[in-house]
This record gives sequence, structure tokens and C-alpha cells, in this order.
Amino acid sequence: MDNYFEQKDEPIKGCLQYLRSILLNYANVTEHWKHGMPFYYYKGKMFCYLWIHKKFLQPYIGLVDGAKIENEDLLQEKRARMKILLINPLADLPKTKIESILNQAFALRN
Repeated sequence: MDNYFEQKDEPIKGCLQYLRSILLNYANVTEHWKHGMPFYYYKGKMFCYLWIHKKFLQPYIGLVDGAKIENEDLLQEKRARMKILLINPLADLPKTKIESILNQAFALRN
């Protein structure tokens, strides 16, 4: 799995590693390789994943239950169940915003 992160170029590499570290700091979150990408499970169930948007070329967190979260920063695009949070790797990473959205997603599972 580390290889996925290591083969990215900066600043995307650092951004993805930062997002990974945020996710892995939560209790009951585990990392798995699924569908060819890093997936994060919460209490044994798919929760989110990290990927790079093909059009915008920005890293993002894809939230499995994103459609249940109302937040102007989340994009649904053509996804039925998921929404994504794009992260601009050239700007200061919005840790507070990321954690707020993750906490809303965790709340749906509790």
C-alpha cells in the first residue's frame, strides 16, 4: 500500500499522505487495498477512500455514505451513493473542514 503513495509526485504525494494520517488517527479505522485504491474501513465496514480526480487532478476523499451528508464542499457528480471532498494540494490543507466532514460521516455509522 505504501507504494501507491510513494509513486505519486509532490505536492499530491504529501497531500495524500497527510489525508491518510488523519484517517488512521481515528479509532476503529483500518486501511485496506480494494478496487485498486486505498480504502478505509470503520468498524469493519467500507467508510471512505483516497483517490485523484481525473478532471481536476486533485486528491480527494470519497465518502461511501456521502449522499447522506449535506455540505457545500462535497461533490456528488454522477455518483449515486458517494460524495467526494476535493483537496487542493497547493493550498493549506483544511484540517478543520476535513475533520468536520469525517465526523459527520462517522455519526451516520454510530
